[in-house]
Amino acid sequence: MFSRFAGAAIRAFCVILLIALPSVMLPATIAGGLEIVSFIAIAAAILTFIEYKSDYPSLIEFRFAPPFNRIRFGSLFFTVLVLSIICSGKYDATPVTEFTAAIGQRIGASIDFPFSPVRLVVGMLPVDSPAEIVTAVRTAAGISYLTSLLSLAVFLAALRLSRWPSNSGTFNVWINLPMFDPTAGGDVVRRLNKDARFNIMLVFLLPFIIPVVVQLAADFFGPMAMTNPQTLIWTMAAWAFLPASLFMRGIATSRVADMIADQRRRTYAAEVAEADDFLVA
Repeated sequence: MFSRFAGAAIRAFCVILLIALPSVMLPATIAGGLEIVSFIAIAAAILTFIEYKSDYPSLIEFRFAPPFNRIRFGSLFFTVLVLSIICSGKYDATPVTEFTAAIGQRIGASIDFPFSPVRLVVGMLPVDSPAEIVTAVRTAAGISYLTSLLSLAVFLAALRLSRWPSNSGTFNVWINLPMFDPTAGGDVVRRLNKDARFNIMLVFLLPFIIPVVVQLAADFFGPMAMTNPQTLIWTMAAWAFLPASLFMRGIATSRVADMIADQRRRTYAAEVAEADDFLVA
């Protein structure tokens, strides 16, 4: 009981730290922005604490199948942290911020090739955007995209080395997939594989769809305020995190489907062997 309470409290604190990080490292640029961030951080922390403290899941998937959520959270936290360090250098330059910005610019420039997701993000900016804004967007997009690719590599390595999800013991589908109803009809394995393919398909579409949607929204509501560092951080972090998270979910769901199919085959083989022994006897 105490270990679950402590684990839920630590996760809630990490969520607060993630959401508040840009506001702590950067000066306030919007009136009332600190109060809004505080409210969102506290609400997200309460939701996280209740979710991990409760015995009955509601929203968060793969609660008891590490390191799925840990890799996702670590990827998002690292992206927000690095982008916050780079943006803070515009207000208080230090050797750390200058070095991080230089590395980020090299990464962004190397990924900014024709038809790449980074090129599409840069292309959504107005034609008359200042060179400083274009460089900032390219740097943030490059770091976010590279971090998402590295998180996928870490997750695939964890799958290969630790035989996830069976490494954490008995895998409970209901607890780890609370939004999936196995009694909704149809074969469970087929539905899980279909869900996995749908998530993986979205992975290849979102990096190209999101810039188009942002451009359409900018044309309708006005240009996006990429000059606001917090807007830049959260936009680029979400742009790279969502496809990577969906890809990980697709792979994880496919792995669960394979595990259920293997369990069915072993159960069927055991029943056949038991029936053969009965007939021989």
